Amino acid sequence: MKLCSSLFLLFIYNLWAQQKPIETIYFDFDKYILSSQQTKVITDFAKNIDTTKIESIQIYGYCDDRGTDEYNYRLSRDRVNTVQKILVSTGFNKSRIIILEGKGRVIIRSDTVENLHETRSKNGRVDLIAVKKNSYGKGIRNSLESELNIGDKVLLENILFDLGSSKLTYKSKKELDKIVSILQSRKSIQFEIRGHVCCTPEIYTDGIDRENNERRLSWNRAKTVFFYLASKKISKSRMSYQGCGNKYPLKKEDYLDRRVEFKITKI
Repeated sequence: MKLCSSLFLLFIYNLWAQQKPIETIYFDFDKYILSSQQTKVITDFAKNIDTTKIESIQIYGYCDDRGTDEYNYRLSRDRVNTVQKILVSTGFNKSRIIILEGKGRVIIRSDTVENLHETRSKNGRVDLIAVKKNSYGKGIRNSLESELNIGDKVLLENILFDLGSSKLTYKSKKELDKIVSILQSRKSIQFEIRGHVCCTPEIYTDGIDRENNERRLSWNRAKTVFFYLASKKISKSRMSYQGCGNKYPLKKEDYLDRRVEFKITKI
């Protein structure tokens, strides 16, 4: 049991690390109002961040493991709102604050944590996470929450595949889960899922999927994403998919071509 709990804690830590917060604000127990010293962390962040390099900021709130789920979701949302208000009061553009989400409590087993007080204090926090501006050119977005036009392509760097594979990685699934939440709130968006490959000889138009030896790797990647979203209750009538093979390389690193992207077909 202790091994399972330790692995769960490691999973939570790794998930948090992958998010890569650019600033974290810690709250006192059961509080969502900040002291002047805590507020200064946010105001300094707003003054020092290079807004020319980011498209938006995401704000996520957390609580420790004490209290009910309902209470802690409310407290984590209040903490997020506190941080947003302070950011905006410093002159930070509210339109750049895209996601505000209270995650509720971070579950731990108190009998498996050596420094319980320290762990709990670190879980009472708000993370600020930067979404970098895309560098792929006109008509290409890096968020489905951007202002979109029909024909725009949305390219998300976390939806990438291993070489020769059409299986979703853990990181890709986490990114797609975020997309599900966005699509559930923006129900008018329809799109085509477009799969791509890298590193294919010029005599071929597509790669071989090592799972089934089909030379339809880009199609299989797009299809995998299509059915993953459908399994999360995104209507199939909103989506289509196709494989683009190696026709549209980004001319950057090879791994970035092992991708899918979303082409907006209706708003």
